[in-house]
Amino acid sequence: MTVRSEHLLVVDDDREIRRLLEEYLEQSGYRISSVADGKAMRKALENHRIDLVILDLMLPGEDGLSLCRELRTHSNLPVLMLTARGSEIDRIIGLEMGADDYLSKPFNPRELLARVKSILRRAHSLPPNLQTSEAAAYRFADWTLDVSARNAIAPDGLVVPLSGAEFRLLSVFLEHPQRVLSRDQILELIAGRESLPFERSIDVLIGRLRKRLQDDGKEPALIKTVRGEGYVLAAQVEVV
Repeated sequence: MTVRSEHLLVVDDDREIRRLLEEYLEQSGYRISSVADGKAMRKALENHRIDLVILDLMLPGEDGLSLCRELRTHSNLPVLMLTARGSEIDRIIGLEMGADDYLSKPFNPRELLARVKSILRRAHSLPPNLQTSEAAAYRFADWTLDVSARNAIAPDGLVVPLSGAEFRLLSVFLEHPQRVLSRDQILELIAGRESLPFERSIDVLIGRLRKRLQDDGKEPALIKTVRGEGYVLAAQVEVV
């Protein structure tokens, strides 16, 4: 039986970067496709089964953040973002848009390979009962999460915008209602990344989501803390 090698898509307008990554990653056993812009990226995704996208932030026309946001509206495809700018705020914005990791140029190819392996390992490591599902919307406790618009709709009809991290966190809870999730499981399910800015402060992100959902921080009724174990969404969920 032939084992399928994982297929990576490099999106970078720098021809030398594309050539370097093609050669290095192919030598490491991966199949590689490389393109220079968002239009070609979409075509490659239509024509191939891609396992991970290596996406440059500073692309001409549509930049990497816009493309990453677009990918996240309909896919959990892992994304490693590359950038010539190494500021912390750029990194956090990239992760908020849904990137799984972030690497500044110039980079050591061996470090990039290690990050690719780590992202793919995490993407494949979730047990079947913790895989994400597809849904147009979820209803819970008189709230609705509109998956396509990435907004929460309050019981009174008020539309509550969510950040990328808040949307992914709420989606995790709605996909696994009334089940206690540890912090490690939550981080895996959000996107399987090792370097989340929230890694040491998942409680802060939970607090932000509770505020969005008008869930009392002292006596939360929706997202409850299970001491020593993690968190649980204490509500019935209807998939629409």
